Amino acid sequence: MSIGHTLLGLLESGPCHGYDLKRSFDERFGRDRTLAYGQVYSTMSRLLKNGLVEIDGLESGGGPERKRYAITDAGVTDVEQWLGRPETPEPYLQSTLYTKVVLALLTGRDAADILDIQRAEHLTMMRELTRRKLDGDLGDRLICDHALFHLEADLRWLELTAARLGELTLEIRK
Repeated sequence: MSIGHTLLGLLESGPCHGYDLKRSFDERFGRDRTLAYGQVYSTMSRLLKNGLVEIDGLESGGGPERKRYAITDAGVTDVEQWLGRPETPEPYLQSTLYTKVVLALLTGRDAADILDIQRAEHLTMMRELTRRKLDGDLGDRLICDHALFHLEADLRWLELTAARLGELTLEIRK
């Protein structure tokens, strides 16, 4: 996810302080991993430097001045272009799990155990996501569905790899 583009998109609804942007981001996109304040302000500083946002006002209170940010026309154009660009699919061609399986086979360990442990972890996560889906709003359900579909694909790979362990062992030990 592009944090900068996401914050720019949130600014399209109107000028905001960094605190408000963080809160809005966390409510809409940070359900599993919230955005740090430092990341918000460093991103806003970069966007300001690049001319994609501007300072819309300063407010002083008991602490440091609070900047209110507004998106510029260049920022709107940048968000529009980003939204129109497709994301590159990530095929996970060299996953950590594959590396663990190969290393287990190379070192004489039981690769099937690694696959079984991972399968159990995936199933646990799938149960948690399914529970979360039942109690969540539409955003939660869509996020959980996305994760569940990826986990299902991983499970298919785990099963296929388990079925091919003998063949993989012979190939690796050549």
